[in-house]
Amino acid sequence: MKGLIYISLLAVVVLTSVCFAAPEPAIVPGPGMWMVNATFTHPQQIVLNRSSAGKPIRFWYVILTLTNKTGQDVDFYPTCDLMTDTFQIIPAGKNVPAMVFEQIKNRHQDRYPLLESLENTGNKILQGEDNTKDIAVIWHDFDAKAGNIKLFIAGLSNETVAIDHPVAKSRRTGKPVKVYLRRTLELSYDLRSDPAMRSEADLAYKGKRWIMR
Repeated sequence: MKGLIYISLLAVVVLTSVCFAAPEPAIVPGPGMWMVNATFTHPQQIVLNRSSAGKPIRFWYVILTLTNKTGQDVDFYPTCDLMTDTFQIIPAGKNVPAMVFEQIKNRHQDRYPLLESLENTGNKILQGEDNTKDIAVIWHDFDAKAGNIKLFIAGLSNETVAIDHPVAKSRRTGKPVKVYLRRTLELSYDLRSDPAMRSEADLAYKGKRWIMR
């Protein structure tokens, strides 16, 4: 009897997951859809020693290189989140002093002389390789107990989709609230480190994929 109940519950969970799974991005872009070319560095650490609290503060960053080969200038409204397997979500730029970007810019001056911060890069990506952008995306340090992190980078495409929220309903109509998802680049990393030796943390790249988020 217990086995039957367990199987029934498992079936409900699986069915629910399937019903509310997010849609996959289009394999072939539809009419009017665009996507810029994107390359990226893997996450690196940088420490701000001159903090107002008087102690070093750690940050993580990647550098995105974006080239618009769509044949038209495109709008750029990015959101970049870091999520840990301990359920911590950190938006890029939150609690990041401007001097952190200046340190990163100085560190990479030779390779990225025109490096921009995500916050000040503007809301257009002009077409052509001559208008390629190098952008620093910076996050405050995350939970030292995390064993895996994912980076979610949206704004590289205008592909969107609206789905019904699985629970929330409109008070006015009683219908499910619409949730709008954007085509998003997901980068996954395993983290090997001792929380007491944060500077020695080693990230192992696990791969990338496009999702709707």
